[in-house]
Amino acid sequence: MQDTRQQILQYLRTSGQADVADLAEALALSPVTVHYHINVLQRDGLLDIKSVRQGVGRPRNVFTLRDAAMQLFPQGYHRLSDRLLDILKSRLTETDIQALFERIGQEIATEHAEALNGKTLEQKIDVLVGLLGEEGFLSKLEKVSTDNFVLTQYSCPYQYVAARHPEVCELDLQLMNTALGIPVTRGACVVHGDAACTFHITSGHNGGKHV
Repeated sequence: MQDTRQQILQYLRTSGQADVADLAEALALSPVTVHYHINVLQRDGLLDIKSVRQGVGRPRNVFTLRDAAMQLFPQGYHRLSDRLLDILKSRLTETDIQALFERIGQEIATEHAEALNGKTLEQKIDVLVGLLGEEGFLSKLEKVSTDNFVLTQYSCPYQYVAARHPEVCELDLQLMNTALGIPVTRGACVVHGDAACTFHITSGHNGGKHV
């Protein structure tokens, strides 16, 4: 991201809100320049605008960060998850940990069961790709034949944690199994040193029929 826009986001994060005049003064920029960068940040869905009235006179427009902007700042979620799993492993068996992540995957799929009902396997996989995207996965689907598909994940939101706790990988696998209603087999895996994670989906004798 352009340095000036990053500075604007940083200022709004620390101040909570600011108008163009505030930003121009704080960053030693002209109001015209600030307006330009504000427009870009709004276009990218990173800022909200609201009118604030202070006494007599016209209200002023102030800007605040949207949730999407907060995601651009360093997060401590990975380290927290890592520590929580260390504690869980000290108190639960390996089987219990695996079952826990399988259950989470099942629950995510169950939440979206309505969107999957009555669809063919291929349609279900399309919904699944969107579902994985909501969870933070960057996925690509390849149709090998009528009843044979390969799903490739190029980005995993759990990669940092999974490197030390591979049980986390059960989550997305179980999500796929439950959502599609058929067994899904894992091929390559980033945790094992591969460039991406791959999953093989074969409906067998069901073909493209409803499953």
